[in-house]
Amino acid sequence: MLQLIGLLAVSWLLLRFLEKKDLAVLGLTPTVQRSKYFLWLLITSAVVSVSAYLLRMYFVKEVYALAPSLTLNSVLQESWYQVRTVLTEELLCRGALLYILIRRIGRRNAVVVSSVLFALLHWMNAGVFGNLTQMIVVFSFTFTMGLLLAYAYARTFSILLPFAIHFGWNYVQNFVFPDSASGQHLFMLAAPPPEVTISYLAFYTMLMAPKLAVLVVNYFLVRRFPPVHTP
Repeated sequence: MLQLIGLLAVSWLLLRFLEKKDLAVLGLTPTVQRSKYFLWLLITSAVVSVSAYLLRMYFVKEVYALAPSLTLNSVLQESWYQVRTVLTEELLCRGALLYILIRRIGRRNAVVVSSVLFALLHWMNAGVFGNLTQMIVVFSFTFTMGLLLAYAYARTFSILLPFAIHFGWNYVQNFVFPDSASGQHLFMLAAPPPEVTISYLAFYTMLMAPKLAVLVVNYFLVRRFPPVHTP
């Protein structure tokens, strides 16, 4: 919590001294229109994220069961951790910095710079330095996702919309299903999946279709939001 308070304080200082603005330019107030799009984007991202695991269940016969050690306290703690993590990344990459960049270098250039920073941040978080293949894979998706998230803010001037997209995807990937071996998860593999042989088409469908879908579908949803001029 202190980390978020610190980021908000730094954001306020940057906006105040560089642009003579305050935190209102981040669009944190949940208006009716923002709330409607927030829910649509959140649900869309979560459903598409779930589809990644449904494809794995279908193609490679993975079977999941509720984690036996799950408690209400662990669900609340992990949910808050995911909120805090996503909000931290949004404040770093799509908060005051993106607003200032938009004012100084224009929306298009600002969106690209923000996306590069977002991808580099995930290089550090994923610990893939030195492995060229993993670096390319991580950069490709996180940079493209960064473009979508930055575009969502640049079009609406509300950090709530990129947060909804980001959180819907991350919550499923990082908590609902065990995409990583660390942390608590709602579901876990019930047993080691059997060895199966699948085609290259099935493999790339399973790997790429959800990632492409979350980008494309959310892009068109964001485009339906009436564009907001720079506050």
